[in-house]
Amino acid sequence: MLKELSDALAPHGIHLRGVVNFAAGEGPVLADGASARSVVLLGNVGGSIWTSFDAWRENYDGLHPLDQWSKAIIQPIAEQMGAEAFFPSDPPWQPFQQWAMKAEAMQASPLGILIHPVYGLWHGYRGALAFRHPTETVPETSPHPCASCSTKPCTTSCPVGAVRADGFDVASCRAYLRTEAARSTCLASGCVARNACPVGAEYRYPPAQLRFHMDGLCS
Repeated sequence: MLKELSDALAPHGIHLRGVVNFAAGEGPVLADGASARSVVLLGNVGGSIWTSFDAWRENYDGLHPLDQWSKAIIQPIAEQMGAEAFFPSDPPWQPFQQWAMKAEAMQASPLGILIHPVYGLWHGYRGALAFRHPTETVPETSPHPCASCSTKPCTTSCPVGAVRADGFDVASCRAYLRTEAARSTCLASGCVARNACPVGAEYRYPPAQLRFHMDGLCS
């Protein structure tokens, strides 16, 4: 089943991002009131989705294009696989980050983004397929990449010091992005602090994708 799902998503650059199995009654509630027994997380690895999404959005002029593209690709495949699709953008809000930490043994970075031991901060979740049956998987385990990072450049490179010991200062970040200075730093080539992380640097998003995400933060 996972091979069939992977093959269907591959042309769009969407990867299988892990599986979470649930005990009876603990999974997300499906449309008919039953509880799912497993979810398969779906998302991007580096800039894997950009070519497909960028071509699709040429004929789309509505709001939230990335969310709409994700649904346009994933929903038909969910129906084909006999699954129910959940998306991070839709209520009832599902605990995607909690699922991700179970599926891929990830933890939060100082920026608040979950950091992957291989892909670093350059990955994302576009949806999840919920099934009525458990899905065979091998749980992933890996040490937290931040634990062995001695310099932690992400904590010192932010132009306004938004990466703090007590959490990420969203207000300071958003205020800076509205200044002229941001046009030559974060808005030009992506979040400076995120770019400073050495883990998975080879998976950094392409420039057009970085600008797309930064524009979304400013809208």
